[in-house]
Amino acid sequence: MTAKTTVERFRAAIDQSDVAALEDLFTDDTILYSLAKLKPLEDKQTILGLFDVLLRTFEDFRYVAQYTGVAATSADGTEAPSEILVFRGTVNGEEIHGIDQLYFADDGRIKEFSVFVRPLSAAQALSEAVLARLAEAKLATAPTAE
Repeated sequence: MTAKTTVERFRAAIDQSDVAALEDLFTDDTILYSLAKLKPLEDKQTILGLFDVLLRTFEDFRYVAQYTGVAATSADGTEAPSEILVFRGTVNGEEIHGIDQLYFADDGRIKEFSVFVRPLSAAQALSEAVLARLAEAKLATAPTAE
């Protein structure tokens, strides 16, 4: 499997809201970085659960651009092929612009995934909606009022 094939399969799975199709696209030790959590997610099943929640949370998610990197340095300091997927969507009436940054293992599967979103109000709306749904799915602790 090549990184390009992985990205094509990833985008098709997202377009079809097919979480099961994502499972073999991630390495067993995939790390996902998100604005919503300080610590990265390092459990593949939790990451797949997050994608399930995201696919049910976004109202009109779509990828609008894709950029290929030759060799970029991942968080672990190694150089790996990379792709950037630019997306748009809406959550609770807030329009979100963002990117997904993917780094690939030698076998072409995703080994690192980072999500960046803007503006701040949309990032907050997304975070609140996702945390509430993760709590419902028992993948996270319910958010508390402070």
